[in-house]
Amino acid sequence: MAQRVIEPLELRRMVEAGTTYPEIAAHFGVTVSGVQQAVERIGLQKRTLSHKKYIPWRVLREHSQSGPATSLRRLSKVAQGGQEPMVKLNTALRWATRLEESDMDIDYDPDLGFYERPADKDDWHIHMVLQDVREALQSS
Repeated sequence: MAQRVIEPLELRRMVEAGTTYPEIAAHFGVTVSGVQQAVERIGLQKRTLSHKKYIPWRVLREHSQSGPATSLRRLSKVAQGGQEPMVKLNTALRWATRLEESDMDIDYDPDLGFYERPADKDDWHIHMVLQDVREALQSS
């Protein structure tokens, strides 16, 4: 059986256009694993994002899909140069901006989940998050 060839320029165009790995695999007649290996070979693998700076707490599973957790993940992604759908980003920005303008902050407790509290201006988490997001949006 002849080995299938994944043409690098075509692969790059497909990845940059947002084509899924299964779709690319079907197009070239290879496995998804073959696509992943080819993407790594040409240096197009997605950068892994860490949300630890923006969600510094150990969040319990039952709180991980809450509104604040979801908004913080969206803001974290954008602060690190990632893309989010504008409607979802705007929702997260409205939430965080409301906190900042009210001199409030977000905090987490495993028993309570996420909660709002008065901001400590020397250690203002939501303000830091918004600063990073604003810088990322200005430079993009």
